[in-house]
Amino acid sequence: MKIVATLAGLGLAAITFLAINPSGSGMSDARLADVAKAAPLASADAPVVLELFTSQGCSSCPPADKLAAQLAKDRSLLVITRPVTYWDRLGWKDTLAREENTALQRAYARKGNEGAGVYTPQIVVNGRHGAVGSNARSVSALSRNAAMTNRPSLAVTPAANGGYTVRIDGKVSGASELMLVALSAHETVPIARGENGGRSISYTNVVRRETRLAPSSPVRQSFSIAARQLRNAKADRYAVILRRPGAGPILAGQYLR
Repeated sequence: MKIVATLAGLGLAAITFLAINPSGSGMSDARLADVAKAAPLASADAPVVLELFTSQGCSSCPPADKLAAQLAKDRSLLVITRPVTYWDRLGWKDTLAREENTALQRAYARKGNEGAGVYTPQIVVNGRHGAVGSNARSVSALSRNAAMTNRPSLAVTPAANGGYTVRIDGKVSGASELMLVALSAHETVPIARGENGGRSISYTNVVRRETRLAPSSPVRQSFSIAARQLRNAKADRYAVILRRPGAGPILAGQYLR
């Protein structure tokens, strides 16, 4: 059963928020385990980037949060969780949410890509196509399609000083930007109020900070990341993403560690 609700006062006119009833669309733990055991959806050398837009205040999101945790076990996928802020007014303020995540999802929606919109849970694949975040079949299909497109990849090499060298393999024309994304690999949050009140929910690869390392046009082929740039008290994992500016498509992504 689908539940559609419209939230006003978010700075966007006529935005519809779609939620999926967990009892009708959530996957069982056995099916989630099957997802983890499935063959890789892409190549570990050129992971497909999945961004999950979720919220602690959204009762339909926990199945998507579980799915993200299973998909993250596939090294051919770079899974990033982006908690949003627009559910905060409904009784519980998301402790992991960032306004930047909300802004990015809105920017994706303005692009008008397939599956675009401002709703939770939503997974956006390579910054191009969106799907309901708990729909493993749709997310897997989009990921496979993304893996078949001709795109560059990022080769990551540890440096002697504790940093990394990132090299772009493949041709990139036009403007792009390389982003360093600081992640918390695992967060479990006890939620006291709101739609998920009384539950503890776990999240995977939660964005804690993003830094633009380099805008580039024409694109440089190699970038250096210093060890000091990898010091964030809230992060224990890092990734790099090459994307078009202005919430454009993601061209490539890779974990640093």
